[in-house]
Amino acid sequence: MKHIVRKEFTDVLRDGRFRWCSVLVGALLLVSLGHGWVQARNAQQEHAAAQATARDHWESQGEKNPHSAAHYGIYAFKPRLALSFVDEGVDPYTGTSVWLEAHRQNDFLLRPAQDATAPQRIGALTAAQVLQHLVPLLIILLTFGALAGERERGTLRQLLATGIGRRELALGKALGIAGALALLLVPAALVGAAALVVGSPGPAASPLARGVVLAGVYLAYFTAFLALSLAVSAWARSARTALVILLGVWVVNGLVAPRVAVDLSKWLHPTPSALEFARNVEREMAAGVEGIPRPDRDALAERLLAEHGVERVEDLPINEVGVYLQESEEFGNRIFDRNYGALWDTFERQGVVHEALAVVAPLLAVRTLSMGLAGTDVEQHRHFATAAEAYRRDLMRRMNGDLADNSRTGDTYLAGPELWEETPPLEYAAPTLGWVLGNRILSILVLGTWLVGAVLAASVRVRRAEVG
Repeated sequence: MKHIVRKEFTDVLRDGRFRWCSVLVGALLLVSLGHGWVQARNAQQEHAAAQATARDHWESQGEKNPHSAAHYGIYAFKPRLALSFVDEGVDPYTGTSVWLEAHRQNDFLLRPAQDATAPQRIGALTAAQVLQHLVPLLIILLTFGALAGERERGTLRQLLATGIGRRELALGKALGIAGALALLLVPAALVGAAALVVGSPGPAASPLARGVVLAGVYLAYFTAFLALSLAVSAWARSARTALVILLGVWVVNGLVAPRVAVDLSKWLHPTPSALEFARNVEREMAAGVEGIPRPDRDALAERLLAEHGVERVEDLPINEVGVYLQESEEFGNRIFDRNYGALWDTFERQGVVHEALAVVAPLLAVRTLSMGLAGTDVEQHRHFATAAEAYRRDLMRRMNGDLADNSRTGDTYLAGPELWEETPPLEYAAPTLGWVLGNRILSILVLGTWLVGAVLAASVRVRRAEVG
């Protein structure tokens, strides 16, 4: 076994295909890691500066009616997690900042993909794309002739005649190829780990734990491709046939399946256009819907008069306008929950379609796991959006409550800077690793099935491989 591993390892290193491909893939991987890290660091610094500026604008707005301050609003910025430099995920498409104001739940802004041309979007290579697409192609190029080539050259029969078992031969070749790949991937992993520690915005434990799990995901992915390539090499009559079959698998896995997953998920679970969604929200805000009627100011006034035992709204110990504004906020919140909740649920059902289709393309499972561990998937975008919306509602409640409690109906009331300073900033806690993995159970199961299935297929095909 040791001799087989050494021989295969040496042959791979001497192979010009490996040298040229490893230089190309290694360079792309290191450049994408470096570019992603610099971009993530810059984004973190820009978001921190923008958040500080937005907070300063909020606190320095001077004397103002609290509800006018609610309309003045404030920006919230989605933080970049440490592993986001590996996989940008959906962030370029969903945006990373949102304007929080009265009566409206706004969409996210700053979407780089929105302003990019098609070539720019295609050319935005990330480390995750290199690992998901190019490394499997390199594995195929190194492995397709491992057994089929020995059979064509007539050396397979000679090797087996020495007493080495078929499984030991295949395992030795696999370990030799894996050792050569390790010369490419281990340095890149060390560079990524160093960047993770240096660039981590918080305690290193959680990012490192996510990084370890992410490394395990890609190790399983590469092992599955290596085993699958060996299985095809053992089954095919020639190295050329093995190469054609494996390249077909690679095309389906990396190019066809992702496009089919997008189209199929949209067909099964269609979403409205941005314009249709906005119009529907405006229509329901204007007229209300069944079970969510618009607030009636006259009915509110009568209720308040009865509660406080007075005959005129001017005699109320609170400002009726502030109470009505808050009830309008609560009405709008129910409309937003109804529409945005349905939209988020549709996005998540589309994600389930992507994960289910991973049974024919493991890249789909790896991609969802990679985005989840990097903190750039749809679920974690929704997590932040929910936190930002909860903060907006609390902010509106504070402003309307101050207006209602500290003034009377008909008064001109201006709040001072102390109210703006007392309003706490948005404090966002990212989901835990357990929460992330809990959302990706299906992807974990499918990837595990691919790994076990590929290893079993390799074992069976090697045992039954013809020697001549």
